[in-house]
Amino acid sequence: MAFALSACSSTVEGPGGKITKVKYYHLMPFFTPQTTNQTILFERQHFTYGAVTKKEIVDRFGHYYAFFWKADDRTGPVTVRFEYQQAKSGLSKRVQEQVVEDIRRSNVSKFQVIGPEYQNSGRVIAWRVSVLRGKEELVSQQSALWN
Repeated sequence: MAFALSACSSTVEGPGGKITKVKYYHLMPFFTPQTTNQTILFERQHFTYGAVTKKEIVDRFGHYYAFFWKADDRTGPVTVRFEYQQAKSGLSKRVQEQVVEDIRRSNVSKFQVIGPEYQNSGRVIAWRVSVLRGKEELVSQQSALWN
């Protein structure tokens, strides 16, 4: 069945940290899981919570990523950079970044590719996440199709 909605991956270690898990969810348009399994139904309900009109629901379609990471040195801010390519955007790469000032023992950074960006450029086909301090890359992980 072609509804691999979420996936997790194992730990990746870098010179200054590690990515312990990647959680992914694709809220697909025109697809409602035909199941009674409440855990599968919960994910869809979670991401559409609060959307009332059809437009609000359509704007929530897309990709949701949660990256769980740790930094060896928790002093000073780091930048979590999410780079990705979409099906209709050709070879162009897009970037979203988050600056994390308060680094904890375990951290999670969440990114979304939804709404008009998802509707116009299509699904995410490849991605890469990096945790950076200045220009130094502490750790990174990428999907199998990233080049």
